[in-house]
Amino acid sequence: MAADAREFYQQLARDYHLIYDDWNKAIERQGNALDRLIRAYTDGAPRDVLDCSCGIGTQAIGLAERGYQVHATDLSPAAVERATEEAKTRDLSISFGVADMRYLDRQVEGEFDIVLSCDNALPHLLTDDDLQSAVCSMRSRLRESGLLLISIRDYDHLILEKPNATMPHVIDDESGRRIVFQVWDWSEQTYTINMFILRDNKKSWRTSHYATTYRALQRSELGALLDACGFTDVRWHMPQDTGYFQPVVIARPR
Repeated sequence: MAADAREFYQQLARDYHLIYDDWNKAIERQGNALDRLIRAYTDGAPRDVLDCSCGIGTQAIGLAERGYQVHATDLSPAAVERATEEAKTRDLSISFGVADMRYLDRQVEGEFDIVLSCDNALPHLLTDDDLQSAVCSMRSRLRESGLLLISIRDYDHLILEKPNATMPHVIDDESGRRIVFQVWDWSEQTYTINMFILRDNKKSWRTSHYATTYRALQRSELGALLDACGFTDVRWHMPQDTGYFQPVVIARPR
């Protein structure tokens, strides 16, 4: 898994923002939604956060802009480099590092009020052992009074439907026109995505292709992992209730 996911984000880091209509607006929307969720479970004051799958900074930047003290890590050095650049251009004080979510207890120092892993990062881990290592590793970096937030795709529905593609999404902005879509190849509980970004350079179309594999991690499976790693008060929040684009599970240390 690690090599597959790392290479995917190494390649995608420079283009990641292109999958959004407007990445800056996505940062704002996600930051607002996560802030509301966190405040619903805390006393309302911004806290210190470990974003342990930060990518190019979508959630880390959104929370830092709302007053949170953020330390952000990712498996991909290229993604961390891009996130660092994006934080600097926004004059945000975010600390960054390269770390594998399975080994946060070894690779990240200190404890945090909030540990965060969003945007379907956890299902890059394909085995029970790797998933448990990651969830328990997140627990090790969380204060006893802290809060864990994880977002994943709605696999309880996707595993029944097993869609083979996403609809092409046409985006027009100042950089020109592009089309973004994915083709999904299923194999029992896992699926490989082939992501395509087509860009119109006026004379022809340039195609970029990125591939990685996910596990269709269902809510009951993640709930069992949370219990095994010492979490309690596990609660799921769906997009229609939060404004966040994926289901979010929140849990506290037992």
